[in-house]
Amino acid sequence: MLRKLGFIDSLNAIERIMARKKYTQEQQVIDVLRQIGGYATLGDLYRLVDTKSWATKTPNESIRRIVQQSEEIFKIQPGLWALEDCREKVMRKFDLLPNEKQCEEQFTHGYYQGLIIAIGNMKHYQTYVPAQDQNRKFLEKPLKDICTTIHIPDFSYEYLTDRARTVDVIWFNERNMPNSFFEVEHSTDIQNSVAKFCDLQDFHSRFLIVAPKNRRGQFDKVMSRTAFKDIKARVAFHSYEDISKQYELMCMARASEGFI
Repeated sequence: MLRKLGFIDSLNAIERIMARKKYTQEQQVIDVLRQIGGYATLGDLYRLVDTKSWATKTPNESIRRIVQQSEEIFKIQPGLWALEDCREKVMRKFDLLPNEKQCEEQFTHGYYQGLIIAIGNMKHYQTYVPAQDQNRKFLEKPLKDICTTIHIPDFSYEYLTDRARTVDVIWFNERNMPNSFFEVEHSTDIQNSVAKFCDLQDFHSRFLIVAPKNRRGQFDKVMSRTAFKDIKARVAFHSYEDISKQYELMCMARASEGFI
């Protein structure tokens, strides 16, 4: 009888081992996505997926490969992934309705504003968004809930702070001076944002246009105009993919020892 029980225990142990073998890395990523509502940024997956048992020295690359190749996962935006069987629920949650271009543009604008804010927060800057955007959503949170201030610091004369007040995202240093100005340009005229930067060029700040990579040519054309020659070298173009990658790198750095 004891021998029989021992044999059964062995069989159960073998079954448990086989079950563990069948629990693939892909399934682990899928389960994490399901547990947190059906969607996540890559940065969140790097933090939430337990990769201690994975036989790889580059688990984050494995997670990236899984979301890119899995038939059960789809891309909403660069760096933002969701489960196929949660597609309808997730898209409805973000008000991403079929053939609703305006809804897509609003989501995209808020998403990249949110990533820029999150990067600034991790870099220990004060982060600001204008009043008209504070209720816009980054995923499910209003932007006002993730930026560190909803009031622009009095860093200069009133007419200059009023000009800066409408910039999509601003990072301020510990002295309440602007470190970086960001304008997200999904489809609107890039020239308007560059003109705004011109008015703020006397500050020792960075100026960044964030847009789809297929708008790089439009950016270059605007920056070639004589009116912008004094600021041309100070305005940088960053694609959505650039911002997403920077966010992922910051999330990875925060998870490692020595991040400050």
